[in-house]
Amino acid sequence: MKIVSNERSQVLAAKTAAICGLDLVPVEFKKFPDGELYLKTGKRDEKTVIIASITDSDSFIQTLLLADACEESEITLVIPYMGYARQDKKFNDGEAVSARAVARALSQNVSKIYTINTHEKENLSFFKVPAEDLTLAPYMCRYIETLNLKEPLIIAPDAGAAAFAKSVAAEMDFDCDHLQKTRLSGTEVTMQPKDLDVNERSVVIVDDIISTGATLANAAAMLKNQGAAEVHTACVHGVFAAGGFAKLFSAGLASLASSDTIESASSKISADECIKKAILG
Repeated sequence: MKIVSNERSQVLAAKTAAICGLDLVPVEFKKFPDGELYLKTGKRDEKTVIIASITDSDSFIQTLLLADACEESEITLVIPYMGYARQDKKFNDGEAVSARAVARALSQNVSKIYTINTHEKENLSFFKVPAEDLTLAPYMCRYIETLNLKEPLIIAPDAGAAAFAKSVAAEMDFDCDHLQKTRLSGTEVTMQPKDLDVNERSVVIVDDIISTGATLANAAAMLKNQGAAEVHTACVHGVFAAGGFAKLFSAGLASLASSDTIESASSKISADECIKKAILG
């Protein structure tokens, strides 16, 4: 078994290969003057694991090309972050269901697919081969432990993320709650924990994905005003679009961490062990 990756998951693939004791196959990537992509892999094995986050159109095409280049192998495809997954149903006539279209395309030439904390579990049904969603909740909890916080309180930014927050908190039996919005007027909204008091506590806001960070920035500021000693944030997928990273830090966060499903300077949590357990059992 060997590991290969697209350009967006090179670091994660190298880490995973190292802890698995597997070879990482080198890949040559090029782009022609007309924008067309080209790649060439090194020597594959009878079994190949492709680790490839879909963060943009180029990484999607690269992943399709990798699956084609490795077609003589038995391929397991690991998609740490799957872009185009937001549109999982047709809201208006004439729209494409992008999650379905991408999933169907990625199912070609592969025998098994793993995603990591996909936002909508229903998207797994779009794949044409067996697909399983993995979770980084235990590894996020391990990271939070390293912060040495006093009376940590794990908070989800909304009720929709409460289940993920609970799974993170459960690893070390941390207290857990979620924020609820209260509209004070037509223009004023406040957010506060549903059940627990944050006063003098170290709060960690956790979520599966941070897109622009606007909601979390507002939540962090409000929690500090409500007496939180400090506010940290951790997520699986750090998109940080529209200046999201700077927006969050300007809100006075004590720390900000994401995983390497999308590789960046904030990738302090790695998916390598999670992937190892999935592909080696």
